[in-house]
Amino acid sequence: MRMLINTADTVVADALRGMAAAHPELDVDVENRLVVRRDAREGGRVGLVSGGGSGHEPLHGGFVGYGMLSAACPGEVFTSPVPDQMLRAAGAVDSGQGVLFVVKNYTGDVLNFRMAAELAEDDGLRVEQVLVDDDVAVTDSLYTAGRRGTGGTLFVEKIAGAAAEEGAPLDRVAAIARQVNASSRSFGVALSACTTPAKGSPTFDLPDGELELGIGIHGEPGRERRAMMTSREIAEFAVGAVLEDLAQSGPADAPVLALVNGMGATPLLELYGFHAEVARVLEARGVPVARSLVGNYVTSLDMAGCSVTLCRADDELLRLWDAPVQTAALRWGR
Repeated sequence: MRMLINTADTVVADALRGMAAAHPELDVDVENRLVVRRDAREGGRVGLVSGGGSGHEPLHGGFVGYGMLSAACPGEVFTSPVPDQMLRAAGAVDSGQGVLFVVKNYTGDVLNFRMAAELAEDDGLRVEQVLVDDDVAVTDSLYTAGRRGTGGTLFVEKIAGAAAEEGAPLDRVAAIARQVNASSRSFGVALSACTTPAKGSPTFDLPDGELELGIGIHGEPGRERRAMMTSREIAEFAVGAVLEDLAQSGPADAPVLALVNGMGATPLLELYGFHAEVARVLEARGVPVARSLVGNYVTSLDMAGCSVTLCRADDELLRLWDAPVQTAALRWGR
């Protein structure tokens, strides 16, 4: 397997050095593995901190900046960051208004963020946590108790970040983040497995002519394997699974935010074609799409495939989604 890296051991540090060179508006601490918004402590805002294993870029470092995260803690590839990183990030962004940890539901992330929150509170820092568990594909997975946190993380970080930017207090920012998570559902599909730099070979075997339905973002198996399907057939299956579960959270004709997310190795030509099918299925089912986003945002290294995430959005969530954002990977309105 050929990769554009120096060594597997330095791949995360090298990426952070590159991020620092490309984005001088960020403080990138390569040694301690932190990406921090330079003005995080200005303005008396609630701080938003997230993180997780590397390999999902631009999540989370690419979402640090105005209107979104205050800091991110990248772990090694597919490995949770440690509590010391999270504690250091919380201290770096706290302006006295408290800090919200946005945690994807993967066991290592959950345990380490929980420990970091306890340590921060021992230091007198107010911390709230929101757990993102939007994936409807499986009830439990190799790495979780309960649903995995996947594409819905982007919606939580953007909308809660906008609320923090406006000066909302910690309790309100946390409540909005939980509302977004409760209103979001995702489903992912793999057309090929990913390859981690350390292993150097695919994380699972997927024969030619087959696809994996219901995958996560760490190369773990999905819900089932089938013969290759068309984009139209995949959209009908994935959107159907999402809507079936989303029906529990509100009226069927409520508007949604729609995210078609590439897993890292799928061209935009294919992602936009898939989005056309997603939009067609939603229209046929009477679900209005208020906003759409298509691209690579919550990836799994070089995995081919995509996920679809829908979030039921009321007027307040739509307003916060439309609010200006300026990060390395997401920007509009500023």
